Amino acid sequence: MRHIINILDLSVEEIEELMDTADDILANPGRYNEVCRHKILATLFFEPSTRTRLSFESAMLSLGGQVLGFSDSGSSSSAKGESVADTVAIVSGYADIIAMRHPKEGAPLVASMHSRVPVINAGDGGHYHPTQTLTDLLTIRHEKGRFENLTVGLCGDLKFGRPVHSLIEAMSRYAGVKFVLISPEELKLPSFVKQEFIKDKGIEYRQSRSLDDVIGDLDILYMTRVQKERFFNEEDYLRLKDTYILTPEKMKLARPDMIVMHPLPRVNEISTAVDDDPRACYFRQAYYGRFVRMALIMKLLGVHAE
Repeated sequence: MRHIINILDLSVEEIEELMDTADDILANPGRYNEVCRHKILATLFFEPSTRTRLSFESAMLSLGGQVLGFSDSGSSSSAKGESVADTVAIVSGYADIIAMRHPKEGAPLVASMHSRVPVINAGDGGHYHPTQTLTDLLTIRHEKGRFENLTVGLCGDLKFGRPVHSLIEAMSRYAGVKFVLISPEELKLPSFVKQEFIKDKGIEYRQSRSLDDVIGDLDILYMTRVQKERFFNEEDYLRLKDTYILTPEKMKLARPDMIVMHPLPRVNEISTAVDDDPRACYFRQAYYGRFVRMALIMKLLGVHAE
C-alpha cells in the first residue's frame, strides 16, 4: 500500500509514467472505462473544492468505479468533534482509496497513518497539493513540450499557495529551470521552500514585486489568487488581494510563446479579457486534471488497461 502526500513521493520516472498513461487515456478512453469496476473512491473534503473534488469523482467514474464521501466538514462527524484519525480509520473500511483535502497542514499525513487503503493528499492548508502539480506538469508537457530549461514565474500568493510550493518542488528536479518569484513582501515564498528547493540546489532565481518588469523573461507565468481563507486579518486581505491583475496590456509585454497557468479558482487576478489569448491555458489545465488523476488512481490501486 502506498500514499501520495507530497509530489516528491513520486520519482521523476514515475511522473513520466503517469504522464504517458494520462496521454493514453486521452487518446483511448474506451480502454479504461472498466478498469476500476467494483472499486470505491472516498472523497473526504473538509474544505470547499470544485475542480479537485469533481475531477477526482469524474476520474473514478470514468474508470468504472464508484464514489462516496462528503464535500463539507459540517456534513461529517468532524462537526461533532471526531478526529481525522478516527474518520479515516472508519472510512478506509468502506472504500478502496481515499482522496482527502483538509485546511490543516499535515492532516493527510496523519490520515495515512490510520488508513488501511491508499490516501491521496488533495490539498492540506498552505502545504502541498500533489495532484494539482501532476496536472500542472501534464499541462507544461503538452504546451511547452519539455520540463528542462524553462523560466517559471510564480505570481501572487507564494506564502500560502500550496500549488506553488508543490510545483517548485517538482520543477526543481529538472535541469536548467529558473524561477522568478513575484509577490508583495507579505506573501513571499516561505524560507523553507526557497532554501531546500532553490538555494540548496543552486537554482537561479529572482524576486520581484513588479510583474511588468519580469513578464518578458518568462516561459511560464503561474498566476495565483490571494486566498482570503488563509488570512487572519481581513484588512490585510483587502489591501493585498488586487496587487496583481493580468490584463491584455500586460500580455503585450510577454513572449509570443509564454503560457499562462492558474490552479483556479480565480477571483480577478486574471482579466476575463485574457481568456481568448491562445497563451491562456488555465482552462485546458483544469481539463487535464481528470486524466492525470485517473492515471494516479490506477497506479495506487495496481490496475491496468486490458
